[in-house]
Amino acid sequence: MPNDHAPASAAISARYGAQMPELPHWNETLAVLMEHRSVRAYTSQPLPPGTVETLAAAAQSAATSSNLQTWSLLAVQDAALKAKLAALANDQKQILEAPLQLLFLADLSRTARMGAARGRTMEALPYTEAAMLAMIDASLAAQNATIAAESLGLGTCYIGSMRNHPEAMAELLGLPEHCVAVFGLCVGWPDPTRASPIRPRLPQEVVLHRERYSTEAEAAGIEAYEARLTDYQARAGMGQVGWLSRVFDRLGIAKGLGERQRMKAALAARGFPLE
Repeated sequence: MPNDHAPASAAISARYGAQMPELPHWNETLAVLMEHRSVRAYTSQPLPPGTVETLAAAAQSAATSSNLQTWSLLAVQDAALKAKLAALANDQKQILEAPLQLLFLADLSRTARMGAARGRTMEALPYTEAAMLAMIDASLAAQNATIAAESLGLGTCYIGSMRNHPEAMAELLGLPEHCVAVFGLCVGWPDPTRASPIRPRLPQEVVLHRERYSTEAEAAGIEAYEARLTDYQARAGMGQVGWLSRVFDRLGIAKGLGERQRMKAALAARGFPLE
């Protein structure tokens, strides 16, 4: 692939602004990655046949710890069921608009059934490491599916609010014990009349460490990012709350977690005691 990525310079600039790093390597895959944005407005155009299977194949091609494959994918296209999902996830309209909602599941239930069928006690399943393994597997699979969808011209939006009511979500979807929804993913054709801009990210010097962890550039980088994100919010017609206020509102006080304050108890009820 040629290294000329001038057509994508706008996307890189939107991501980093004046702190844009030098990116000498380029190809079509990198172009898809740099163009990522959360799409919250979709057209009514249906997805092509085979889209779910294609995205599932991409998801299954992701890395999985020790090939244990401790995750599952649940595809929802029924409008009535999507409405019920939305009701459990802060009534986000994109869940209703997108023709497809993918639920990525941390799924140790299959492992438990395999053990039961063969008379094996799966002693490690109650441990925190097993839950982490399943959630990481599901996350890696989801990112593969996201990249695949965007490479096809589709838009996506992660829905973390699928964790707001784990027990109710499990009942709605018929999830067995040892299985929980980690997040959802909206998939559909982006509405060009309500386009989503590329959101800026922290400067690389804040998140990229070389050889040893360093906070030397952190304070200045965060201040620069705060100004750039506030400017982005103004241009996008959003509330100018900046980044620091968002972080402090969500993680500075327990109520910022909303219903997810009781996540440990909810996971234990779903068969993830986190021992």
